[in-house]
Amino acid sequence: MKKEDIPVVILCGGRGTRLREETEYKPKPMVEIGEKPILWHIMKIYSFYGFNKFILCLGYKGWIIKEYFLQYREFMSDFTLHMCDGRKQFHNDLGLENWKVTLAETGYDTYTGYRVYKIKDYINTPLFMLTYGDGVGDINIDKLLEYHYKMGKIATVTGVHPTSRYGEIELKNGLAVEFNEKPTVKEGVVSGGFFVFNKEFFDYLSDDPKLYFEEEPLRRLAREGELAVYLHEGCWYSMDTYRDYLFLNSLWKSGKARWNVWERKKVEVDTT
Repeated sequence: MKKEDIPVVILCGGRGTRLREETEYKPKPMVEIGEKPILWHIMKIYSFYGFNKFILCLGYKGWIIKEYFLQYREFMSDFTLHMCDGRKQFHNDLGLENWKVTLAETGYDTYTGYRVYKIKDYINTPLFMLTYGDGVGDINIDKLLEYHYKMGKIATVTGVHPTSRYGEIELKNGLAVEFNEKPTVKEGVVSGGFFVFNKEFFDYLSDDPKLYFEEEPLRRLAREGELAVYLHEGCWYSMDTYRDYLFLNSLWKSGKARWNVWERKKVEVDTT
């Protein structure tokens, strides 16, 4: 199977109540990092590795996401609008992505398991990828897929070391010699999203609108020895709170956004 045929499912339906400063007016995946929605950043990560087929599970304020993609090139490009007939004359190639995007309504108040269950008819390949619409990282998607094939299990989750919400102080003789605002916790692994699922995963789901796939479905897979963990040692961030929003935007503005693989790799090529 060619990797360009593998769909990437992105959960875009949650309310994001802990980020209410932004999500009162827009769905969480449309909250911006550097003037682009975090959803765009996630899609650019996958697209960099050649995965351009997306299925977006919409819910809360989903029409805003639909509007964004219906007018995607207009948002990106300079153009002249001929008012007499509505014709648009674009002046550059910005906004020309090699993406195929399916926008699926999966319920306003439904949970993650049901949202995935709702898009099963759009999956016509033996496996698919899935991630959350609020997490970014420099995950090597090719290596993740290779690991899934190697392990031969129904599901693979990307395990990450969580970032502490508290500043970490390194002490010496009663003085601070190092202060890290958001240090990575070296011990312990949490789910960072960026899943790979064989199509059999739908057998673990149901049409219950209150089903979280992170609960019984993944627990059952773990009990059956069918859940592999791809350990990612690089950067990973989730935009969960307004503080996270400010932190991620500060990284982007300072050029320290390590998930920006599509630009970083281009710079590396240009300077070699």
